[in-house]
Amino acid sequence: MAASATPSSVNARLGEVTERIVRRSYDNRSRYLDRIAAAAEKGPSRAKLGCANQAHGFAACGPGDKAMLREGAGANLAIVTAYNDMLSAHQPYEHYPDLIRAAARAAGGVAQVAGGVPAMCDGVTQGEAGMELSLFSRDVIALATAVALSHQTFDAAVFLGICDKIVPGLVIGALSFGHLPAVFIPAGPMTSGLPNDEKAKIRQLFAEGKVGRDALLEAESLSYHGPGTCTFYGTANTNQMMMEIMGLHLPGASFVNPNTPLRDALTTAAAERAMAITALGNGYAPVGRMLDEKAFVNGVVGLHATGGSTNHTLHVVAMAAAAGIKLTWDDFSDLADITPLLCRVYPNGKADVNHFHAAGGMGFVIRELLGDGLLHRDVETVWGSGLDAYTQEPTLAPDGSLAWRDGTPTSGDEAVLRGAKAPFQATGGLKLLSGDLGRAVIKTSAIAPERHIIEAPAKVFHSQEELQKAFKAGELKGDFVAVVRYQGPKANGMPELHKLMPPLGVLQDRGNKVALVTDGRLSGASGKVPAAIHVTPEAADGGAIALIREGDIVRLDAVAGTLTVLVDPAEWAARSPAPADLEPSHWGVGRELFGAFRGAVGTADTGATIFALG
Repeated sequence: MAASATPSSVNARLGEVTERIVRRSYDNRSRYLDRIAAAAEKGPSRAKLGCANQAHGFAACGPGDKAMLREGAGANLAIVTAYNDMLSAHQPYEHYPDLIRAAARAAGGVAQVAGGVPAMCDGVTQGEAGMELSLFSRDVIALATAVALSHQTFDAAVFLGICDKIVPGLVIGALSFGHLPAVFIPAGPMTSGLPNDEKAKIRQLFAEGKVGRDALLEAESLSYHGPGTCTFYGTANTNQMMMEIMGLHLPGASFVNPNTPLRDALTTAAAERAMAITALGNGYAPVGRMLDEKAFVNGVVGLHATGGSTNHTLHVVAMAAAAGIKLTWDDFSDLADITPLLCRVYPNGKADVNHFHAAGGMGFVIRELLGDGLLHRDVETVWGSGLDAYTQEPTLAPDGSLAWRDGTPTSGDEAVLRGAKAPFQATGGLKLLSGDLGRAVIKTSAIAPERHIIEAPAKVFHSQEELQKAFKAGELKGDFVAVVRYQGPKANGMPELHKLMPPLGVLQDRGNKVALVTDGRLSGASGKVPAAIHVTPEAADGGAIALIREGDIVRLDAVAGTLTVLVDPAEWAARSPAPADLEPSHWGVGRELFGAFRGAVGTADTGATIFALG
């Protein structure tokens, strides 16, 4: 069955949005639940495998694990990991399997690394050709997750992943095995380094030619300096917020630093919990049933309340579809209208996620939203029924044991974190735009209110390199709207376009009215320049953005939620799309291998996925 009726304790508008999602999704969700129920009815499948199949599955195990897998009744826990030792966010996962194996053995079972998934870093590929594989890597990760679990010898799974496309890909893959319980285990953010606003200043000075590459590299190295997730509130840390508020993490686990006793204790506890909620016991909690319409609404509310990444307007839609749930940008927009902005974390403020965590973090945010009726309390989580436990925070007792205590009822720093009665702004940080140019999203939480409406002539580019070249040549003067098109998923994989932001920021600081309109992405670090992103239909799919000509007056209105071009209708109707040479984006750095993805990918507002989900 689909989710039950929303109780009266929640905000009326939240209830209305949830109910319409339930109605819209009913057929797809019912089919999905029937499929995972049928899979669950078959029971744990290890013992049903042929003898040769089983022998292959435990051939490399030690004697104790082999005996359990061969004859025991304990659970077999899959570890699906995005570990690599190049990337700071994922390097801490190196020692996690040993902790998880020990916890599984203590619970009378076994844990095995079932498979690895790729983990690319948008920070490394930013502005490079490899960025054009970034969004598609999410669906590759989902496929790799399915391969890891395809041996059908597991009773539950834990997922080790942090960054931009990795967590959404793992969720999509986990939902394809929705009859299995799934616990997501974070690694935590790196400790604070050079403040993010200082780093941004150096980037802008470099763009202006006022400092050299040596100063820029030093600033970047002081900012990204050790193991853990980058400390700004981009997609990676938004992922962690979302996994916690949707009940896939243990309470308070998201933002504990790596390589600390508390972090290791949480990892062990997460493995113990995964072992406890398999179908072999009394607390069976399959992930496909747990992630229902209410859980996804809670995730979207968390996104708005914290000023999270615009990438999740793609990812959450695709994740929901994997559970048979039809989530739309209109749902995002309507939930933004009722959700207060409670956080100021860079790029929406000067603080980083460590400051957010110290000020009260997720426990405070969840308590405030529950108290205002803006979250569904009656959801299932990996920790049990209801969200109330997620208002608590983990701690280590003097004997080293893990315990939870009530989180702080007041913010430790109101410049970073505020209650629902006195928020930074009354509505969430994302806005849906629509009009002549199609649909787009804009992140308003980092933009000064006087820049929420921009009307100016268009300057048109087919790559971010073209805009940078024009900037360096001194050709960008006065007010303008930069239209950067043929950057959508069908064109070149929809890369993030962050190298646009320093030059546009320079021009804005010189007193010009500047905005960006693009069918590409910017993510959670979009910054202070108004940017209508994810424009759909995209230029390569016949979208109206391909009709814009140099000098057309474009109006971006984040107050009214419109994106229009002020051109005579008859002239507009007579135009043909501007051509673009996309061949350079289809070869090199592995891009030739992704032609099938570019051909099959859906639109941004349906998740920009290659899968026909639902």
